[in-house]
Amino acid sequence: MKHTEQRIAEGILFTDYYQLTMAQVYFRMGLHSKQVQFDHFFRSYPDYGAHKAGYCINAGLEWLLDWMRAAHFTPDDIEYLRAQTGRTGERTFADDFLAWLSTNGTFSGLTMYAIPEGRVVHPDVPLTVVQGPIVQAQLLETALLNHLNYQTLIATRAARMHHSGHGRLLLEFGMRRGHGKGANEGARAALVGGADFTSNVGISRVLGYPPKGTHAHSMVQVFMAQGLGELGAFRAYADIYPDDCLLLVDTINTLESGIPNAITVFEELRRKGHEPVGIRLDSGDLAYLSIQAAKMLNAAGFPDTSIVLSSNLDELVIWQIITQIRDEAPRWGVDASQLINRLVYGVGTRLITSWGEPALGGVYKLVAVCDDDEWTPAIKVSDSAAKIPNPGHKHVWRVYDRRGHATADLLSLNDEDPCRQDQVCMRHPSDYTRTRTLDCTEISEIEPLLVEIVRDGQVVYDLPTIEEIRALRQRDVERLDPGVKRLINPHIYHVSLTEELWDLKQSLIASIADQSE
Repeated sequence: MKHTEQRIAEGILFTDYYQLTMAQVYFRMGLHSKQVQFDHFFRSYPDYGAHKAGYCINAGLEWLLDWMRAAHFTPDDIEYLRAQTGRTGERTFADDFLAWLSTNGTFSGLTMYAIPEGRVVHPDVPLTVVQGPIVQAQLLETALLNHLNYQTLIATRAARMHHSGHGRLLLEFGMRRGHGKGANEGARAALVGGADFTSNVGISRVLGYPPKGTHAHSMVQVFMAQGLGELGAFRAYADIYPDDCLLLVDTINTLESGIPNAITVFEELRRKGHEPVGIRLDSGDLAYLSIQAAKMLNAAGFPDTSIVLSSNLDELVIWQIITQIRDEAPRWGVDASQLINRLVYGVGTRLITSWGEPALGGVYKLVAVCDDDEWTPAIKVSDSAAKIPNPGHKHVWRVYDRRGHATADLLSLNDEDPCRQDQVCMRHPSDYTRTRTLDCTEISEIEPLLVEIVRDGQVVYDLPTIEEIRALRQRDVERLDPGVKRLINPHIYHVSLTEELWDLKQSLIASIADQSE
């Protein structure tokens, strides 16, 4: 795709067609300036089949803001829309609408609130709140969901892998398996969620991180084809990168060839005054091979070299490897804790594609309309109570128990402040039988989560660095109950409504039922 074509495809036309057809309806009916509010949220945690998330990590906001600042209708975009026709050959978009769109088709009138990147987030909680003229708010939907849903999905997976690996070094290796240029967003999200580095050179440069990687089997194969063997390949690599020598040892036979040859090269490096980084294992029983590799490296005088594991790792596989090492390492005379602390995880396909759950399922729903400076709540009714959005202009609060652990996220009406109440009454969003009341002695803190990001089209939020975002993530994850962080059957985190918001929601549902009779 040519550069100009790429700009067009990724600009303001990076949207669904129905956003534009609805925009013309609003314009024709004189509703295009009507102030509305949309909430962006997801309905359920990622479910990977054998395991399931109990929390998510919010990500993608900065790149959405970058897109919003640049997106506008060019003359070429307008002419393209002018050429669109319906089934009878009549033009789809009228000249007066296109003239209005060319002048007003930006996001200058929007105000946005959001939960900052890196924060732990949960189902039914608004991650992003958009207020403004309905056409601008509607045109933002597709790009917002595209930017935020995917990065949140990948950041969540990276956080789970980071936690499963006990915070050991985590490298993102998934670029070759990523979905086109989505690999760039995936690499960024992985860094937000818990990966320490990525092999993606371009994103590493953009975000200020050094890229990381080793070498491929093909390098060893080339030297073998030239009659120089695996040892020759390792020596060549060590000669060029003496202080960054990390060797892939499973091209021929890991235990009988790869590791012995690596040790030979490591001894040669040490005699020259250099210390090797370590080895990488990319196939086979990684737990067993890690134990044997550690035993051989220890015996050769290299107890501190890293052992990098790759090959379809995810959080459950990492947990299984660590569990097996703890059980089996002592039998081979290897200190299990010391070995676990020298492991590095190279994660690729199962992270960048969110293997097992390829979409977050975040939605963007109209929840309020402004009439005469008063916000009127709006609701969409569904046969499934769990799919009915929570209406109105709202606040989002995080409630911490006496231990300082997050115990619930609470949605309230805009004029409510649970911090000023002696008791906090919480209702399940859809099940009237499930209620919970906490008094002030059971609560250590109530924290507002939504932050003003954009005001009248201008960014008013100081965007944090990736390191600051990662610190937010680490703090939030540490304040979760251990049960919420379980890989399998995690404890259900409470997302609740205040009594007033619950009553409003039920009254709106009832009023719609009355209208349908």
